[in-house]
Amino acid sequence: MRRSQEARGQATVELALALPVIVLALLLCIQVALVARAQVLVVDAAREGARAEAVRAGSAATAAHATPGLDSGRMSVEAGGGGADAVRVTVHYRAPTDVPLVGVLLGEPDLTASVVMHSEDEGDG
Repeated sequence: MRRSQEARGQATVELALALPVIVLALLLCIQVALVARAQVLVVDAAREGARAEAVRAGSAATAAHATPGLDSGRMSVEAGGGGADAVRVTVHYRAPTDVPLVGVLLGEPDLTASVVMHSEDEGDG
């Protein structure tokens, strides 16, 4: 009887020692997934900005800032020529790391996406 009580107590101690590490690893996985989601949204913002800039010059920033899921205050948009008959839009985004414990450890990563798209002539129909 005494042996099973000791084994039960040992399992409790092992769980108490391992649980914080497991929780920290889980929080880290969640934070990495949120940053990956933000990167996908930054690429989408760059595509939308390039699409808008290809149709009408000067509209890239408005289109990129309208991307849902991104804080426009953390975003900067650069639009310029990407070569002959092309536009290049680059979006820089400082991703927030809001997950407790691991967010403070990781800092806020800077995400960047750049898209080149052919310009459209307004006279084409």
